[in-house]
Amino acid sequence: MGLAQSIVDAIVSVIFPAPCRICGAVLTRTSVLPICEGCFQSLRPLNGPVCACCGRPFASEVALDAKMPKCFACRRDVYAFECARSFGPYTDQMVRAIGLMKYERLTQLGQWFAQRLHGVVQENTVLSEVDVVVPVPLHPGRLRERGYNQAELIAKPLARWMRLPLGPYLLVRTKPRPPRLLLSRRERWLTVRGAYEIRKGTRVDNLRILLIDDVFTTGATLDACSRALKRAGAKSVVGLTVARAISWAAAEAAVSSQKVTTTYLKPASKGQVSRLKMD
Repeated sequence: MGLAQSIVDAIVSVIFPAPCRICGAVLTRTSVLPICEGCFQSLRPLNGPVCACCGRPFASEVALDAKMPKCFACRRDVYAFECARSFGPYTDQMVRAIGLMKYERLTQLGQWFAQRLHGVVQENTVLSEVDVVVPVPLHPGRLRERGYNQAELIAKPLARWMRLPLGPYLLVRTKPRPPRLLLSRRERWLTVRGAYEIRKGTRVDNLRILLIDDVFTTGATLDACSRALKRAGAKSVVGLTVARAISWAAAEAAVSSQKVTTTYLKPASKGQVSRLKMD
């Protein structure tokens, strides 16, 4: 940063003080993204061993001793996609950042998230061996209400950097999400079952598809989209999300080298529901 810009930032921060939209601290620099440097630094990538299929972080590296390290769900072939990866854990700071993009129209965050996902793609060959990038669609009613699809905000710049076509028209959501804010794990699976279809008049025959979404909570959404694409003839589907909701123990192991104060999603007990809105 040059001296002139430093002076401008100092003057602006004094005359027009603005708070960081995540932690509330006064911003000391002008930026199109009203988030302080500390909060940006807290949005760090997952580290450590993960499931070879869905990318779920393992609490211990012992799991890597297996020939093909997979989590409980993937050993039972729960998911229809071949592979899924995420940039970072769904910490309190990440919850707030994604919420700013989805619900408070801070759409510029889409490109910031896309840059992080591009790094994940470069580290995972299977994510780059695809033919088209497809954002997980919103139901038309939700899209009219919000005015944009947050997954497409991320997918568009990512597809450009990968030099691949963007296919937001390929998938449609035919069933709306229930109006309830909180859903149990079982309800998440039930609400997306059969909720996605290929748009009439389009073809995905033999295509290798990269699905983009903001959060991997249970994997139900990526799974439902993958099943719709494969029924229509897609060769393979891999998923990529900004954040991954994981258990406290796995999250601690995944970010053990990071000095970030966060609260992770605890494993849900019977009757509990997850705290965040999907879509």
